[in-house]
Amino acid sequence: MNWELGILAGAVAGLGLTVVVRELVPAHPHLRATLGRLHDDLRPESPKAPESPTRQSSLFQDRIGRLLEHRFPAMVTFRLPRRELDLLRIPTYRYFGEKALWALLGLCFPAILMLTLAVTGVTLPFSVPAFVGLILAVVMWFLPDVETRQKATKAREEFTRALGAYIDLVALERAGGAGSTQALENAAEVGDSWVFQRLREELARARWSGSTPWEALHILSRQLGLSDLDDLADIMRLSGEEGATVYESLRARASGLRDATLSAEHTRANADSERMVMPVALLGVVFMALLAAPTVMRMLE
Repeated sequence: MNWELGILAGAVAGLGLTVVVRELVPAHPHLRATLGRLHDDLRPESPKAPESPTRQSSLFQDRIGRLLEHRFPAMVTFRLPRRELDLLRIPTYRYFGEKALWALLGLCFPAILMLTLAVTGVTLPFSVPAFVGLILAVVMWFLPDVETRQKATKAREEFTRALGAYIDLVALERAGGAGSTQALENAAEVGDSWVFQRLREELARARWSGSTPWEALHILSRQLGLSDLDDLADIMRLSGEEGATVYESLRARASGLRDATLSAEHTRANADSERMVMPVALLGVVFMALLAAPTVMRMLE
């Protein structure tokens, strides 16, 4: 019986090793990523987005994700974090595929652990790994949700910092005599970060569709949940449709964004400092106890 369990455990371990090797083997290159690499020598390397849009997942994960995307009812897909996924540019099928792989890992881990223990002579009832596996599968199914929201929060913070610089550039373009549309497009051409790339894409899409750039920015702000970008769209709409002077408004808005970002950084730093007080205090108590321990022991003797 033990050698049969050993063979089964070896087969499961071999299957896991095969999956890991398959994940590490490079997938077929994406056409957009390949064309982008052809021009890397003509432009400086730009920082990646918090979640790289060109990241290639395995074919197995994509197939599972597409299957779940089509099988799940509309109620489940309605509760997806669509704003976060759009901000990070993660396809829905890839998101479902990642959730399925995490749930499968949680479901199989107790069974693999039971087989390993069985080889050593420790046996457990079948209901224990089955029950624990179901609980782990449910818990790990929601892990990508937490990770996606955390990455989206960091991405919004980075977008806000870059937006302050972008608004300053728009104000300088307007002060130089450029029109509202030209100021938005020229300012978006300056930066190489993923924020400026996203702005360039939206402005180009608005130009090709015949809509105004502030309408495109307004739609993007609602799609991604970026209220600061909506404020910029309103300011540029006043400039483009009513001919209002917006230089001072743009500079004030950029200054307000920088102040808000600096205040958030200070708040985060203060919170981190407060969290460090307790470990340092405990370390001091332990150190004082070590110093006082010999004296206390002599007194007790």
